[in-house]
Amino acid sequence: MNQVTNHTECLSLNNTKVAIIGAGVAGSTIALRFAELGINTTLIEKGPSLVNGPPICHLHAGGNLYREISDQQCLTLLQQSIDTVKVYPQCVNVRPTVVALPLTDKGEPQDLLPRLEMLRDKYKALVQQNPSNEVLGDPQHYFRLFERADLERIAQRELPKKALCDEDWLVAFAKQVNFDKLKFPLVLVQEYGLSAFRFAAIVSLAIERLPACTLQTNSRVIDISAKKNGAGWQVTTAVNNDDRVNTAHYDYVINACGFKSGELDDMLKAKRQRMVEFKAAYVAHWPQCQGLWPEVVFYGDRGTPQGMAQLTPYPDGYFQLHGMTQAITLFEDGLVASCEQSAQPKLPARFIKKIDHHWPEQLVNDRTIGNIAHIAQFIPDFTQAITAAKPLFGAQQIPGDDPDLRAADVSFHESGYARAEIVKASSALAAADAILEDLLESGLVTSALSKRYLNEHYFPVSLQCQADEVTARAEQLAQERNYPTALANIF
Repeated sequence: MNQVTNHTECLSLNNTKVAIIGAGVAGSTIALRFAELGINTTLIEKGPSLVNGPPICHLHAGGNLYREISDQQCLTLLQQSIDTVKVYPQCVNVRPTVVALPLTDKGEPQDLLPRLEMLRDKYKALVQQNPSNEVLGDPQHYFRLFERADLERIAQRELPKKALCDEDWLVAFAKQVNFDKLKFPLVLVQEYGLSAFRFAAIVSLAIERLPACTLQTNSRVIDISAKKNGAGWQVTTAVNNDDRVNTAHYDYVINACGFKSGELDDMLKAKRQRMVEFKAAYVAHWPQCQGLWPEVVFYGDRGTPQGMAQLTPYPDGYFQLHGMTQAITLFEDGLVASCEQSAQPKLPARFIKKIDHHWPEQLVNDRTIGNIAHIAQFIPDFTQAITAAKPLFGAQQIPGDDPDLRAADVSFHESGYARAEIVKASSALAAADAILEDLLESGLVTSALSKRYLNEHYFPVSLQCQADEVTARAEQLAQERNYPTALANIF
């Protein structure tokens, strides 16, 4: 979508009040989308700060980390990722991803080519339609293939201090990876990183500057009910650790509660089929690490001992790790579904305890060390890495009954009640667009420019956030949440 640059153009608003319940990636993005347009928006969050949910680390610009999803989902994620980069450029770690198939994998590198070519062609078409869509590099170089001989040559080069071309991102990797464990060619694809802490920083800074948005943190919704004659909603909130209760009227309510969306649905007796999956990523420090690293993904069968291994780099030798095995990122009984009696899937108590309180130190160390060993199958010197922090963790909602679904955005229950049901961060803008369209169609917001605003992302205040202030706020949030400040920085 294009950016609207004329800040004097605003929606002509009715006196409409919108409540967004939940200030994760989806809720915060929707709040920004609306408040930038002058819509009277209240963002209600039970925690002390914004965007503090399941771990995010990359854009999914084409869904190349998921062989199992459909081509259509991949195309959707590509478009959504491009839109996300344009609105949140300060969040993006501009570095490519290496996709490798181990010898033990049942697939072949050539199997990946039809989808990669389809995505490259789509990206090229999007750039031809609008040059501002060229945010993932030259479309011709969306992906490149490297044979073993190429990487053996690259491994002889000195480590570059700055990446001036694709090969520069491969020097450190080529010096460390065990070629004998992999099938060739390897793929280098423009799947960039996405910093959760910088995302949280931008939405926090922008919302503080937008008079149309009222932020209520440390507030939980204890009741919601529809007013008679379809005249909106009564929302009752309580302040954490306090007896204060407040009831307010809103014309439109957005359920952006993430994995707890079903609790709000249950208050309204709104049936909804969904799943929730508890997942964790781990934080390691490799002090001996040298050079520039791409993200590295070694494919594998999810849930098996050879599940996908993923290495996500940050500055100063810090890495975020995934291992898609039951002993690392996945958990036994960690995927649960709603039932006929409740729209809220019931996670076992041990997972809720981790979310609400803390992880046992031994479990943190065991799973992080297990993930380090999982990566070290392919990068032997990674055994030198150590546990650097508690895991990045949370429960991820998946609407419907397909556990492989990755591209999703929004659903509606009845007039004036929407659910933001994103699985990936890059889908948040699509959710905001769909709900804005519903507001316009319902007549709660009217404008002669409405069609234009549906097709153009208008974020002047958000885009004015400067790199230094984003970094300072992101580092502050990382420290408050007890994570290394390196996770708040980009290359």
